[in-house]
Amino acid sequence: MSMLQLEQVVKQYGDKTAVNEVSLQVNNGEIYGLLGGNGAGKTTTMRMVLGLIYPDGGRILYNGKPYSAELQHSMGYLPEERGLYPKVKVSEQIIYLGRLHGMSAKDADQSLRYWLDRFGVPEYYDKRIEELSKGNQQKMGFIAAAVHRPPILVLDEAFSGLDPVNVELLKDTVKELRDQGTAILFSTHRMEHVEELCRNITILHRSNTVVQGEIKSIKDRYPREKVRLVTSRDIEGLDMIPGVRKVERLEHGWMLYIDEAAAAQRILQTAMAQGDILRFEIMEPTLNEIFIKEVGEAHE
Repeated sequence: MSMLQLEQVVKQYGDKTAVNEVSLQVNNGEIYGLLGGNGAGKTTTMRMVLGLIYPDGGRILYNGKPYSAELQHSMGYLPEERGLYPKVKVSEQIIYLGRLHGMSAKDADQSLRYWLDRFGVPEYYDKRIEELSKGNQQKMGFIAAAVHRPPILVLDEAFSGLDPVNVELLKDTVKELRDQGTAILFSTHRMEHVEELCRNITILHRSNTVVQGEIKSIKDRYPREKVRLVTSRDIEGLDMIPGVRKVERLEHGWMLYIDEAAAAQRILQTAMAQGDILRFEIMEPTLNEIFIKEVGEAHE
């Protein structure tokens, strides 16, 4: 079931097109990656999804229905710029936000206490936001977005400002919501997080879609241009192999950059003739490399 669907959505500001005929769909129990550089149209797209601004063309459907005021109860939003009031207690403002989304005060309080326990910080219930570290303020922002258990959750740079331990904690929480059926639209500049969490993505550049689909299928469309090699001893002549354009010495082994697929087999044969192979991998392109390639070349 497609919980969120964008069909040829357009947004214009005067003579500037901020979003140009973008289509995508986010299913129940899916984390969908929305990517792009600064000014690509991501934030405008998310604001249209949230009903904060309206499209000038196309349409957005929520579980097959057009936007209505009641749908605000069905969505949660963690913005890149945090919006909690610094001098107000955590409990006062998150319970209030829960009530704005249709919860009773009792249910909002129970949900808040659940999330504080989930993050291991029940003592923050009566603390003011300004008393918390930046990372813990980030966690409170996430709780504010998820306190009413929305079926659609929009996350914009959800892991910024968090140390590695808390990144893993929040990632586990996002996966938990996904497994419970939440449809999550996820925007970030950290491609390694996208590769771990998302199956499908859209990359925007200058308001247009330049890459879209399942990450695995997208990677299959790009040539494999790197070979990772680790051997039991030094190998001579790697830079002389036809099709090898660059050899980079690593702490352990080499990274070889190739111009053609056949060069990989020549590398293997050369290495096997001189020593034992500890690792040989024809590496698929990373999402970060694909992003740089497409955003750097598209619409120039």
